[in-house]
Amino acid sequence: MSKIEGKTIWVTGASSGIGKSLAMELSTYPCNLILSSRKEDELQKVKEACGGSERIAILPLDLNHYDQMEGVAQKAISLFGRVDILVNNAGISQRSLIKDTDISVYKKLMQIDYLGTVALSKAILPHFVENKSGHYATVTSLMGKFGSPYRSGYCGAKHALHGFFDVMRMEHEKDGVKVTLVCPGFVQTNVAKNALTADGSPQLEDDVATQNGITPENAAHQIIKSIEKDAFEVYIGGKEIKGVYLKRFFPKLLHKVVLKSQVR
Repeated sequence: MSKIEGKTIWVTGASSGIGKSLAMELSTYPCNLILSSRKEDELQKVKEACGGSERIAILPLDLNHYDQMEGVAQKAISLFGRVDILVNNAGISQRSLIKDTDISVYKKLMQIDYLGTVALSKAILPHFVENKSGHYATVTSLMGKFGSPYRSGYCGAKHALHGFFDVMRMEHEKDGVKVTLVCPGFVQTNVAKNALTADGSPQLEDDVATQNGITPENAAHQIIKSIEKDAFEVYIGGKEIKGVYLKRFFPKLLHKVVLKSQVR
């Protein structure tokens, strides 16, 4: 029996990319789904693509408004009576050099990728503690483990998530709360097109590395497996995963490899 069966799973960033693929695969399990993103119309399309079941609920959510997360969490709980797993998947990336990037871009990245995720996770925490059960699956990035040019603010926010959720796991293991940190590399999504540039406008262009990444369906399948295994941390992608180990054991070599890669 799968650990997901009978659970209520809340997926943020569910209107496209990895989040949509998670919704599609999870909809094949006997579980309840709550799908969130800023785009309610797109969420409705995802629900219909999943079969339109009454066990799938839509809950609009904008992580930029992190001061509203307590109300959103209570709404999520009310939909099916409880939430068992929160998949923190929503976020935004960046493509700009440090010297060119306006400080407002860094502020937005931290508000959405870090503070929004933290606020939502804190808002659902009392519910997890009360139930003596709960699981955070937080999608960070390989950029939460090592850096790469043009992604300074994105790397900073993702590194911050690792620090926060490692402590969440330590402090609330006694309460039955689990944490899985998911670190994807290149996945074929719109992450590059939506990435913020130096002035905060979206890049609107894809890149070769993203186009050649793994499929979002592959990523979603691996994320579900990591949740079922109660993994602490999982790395998803192609050869870029090696960067995690180079960073740990050969940081100067990783520095040279990343600079030679010319990845944008």
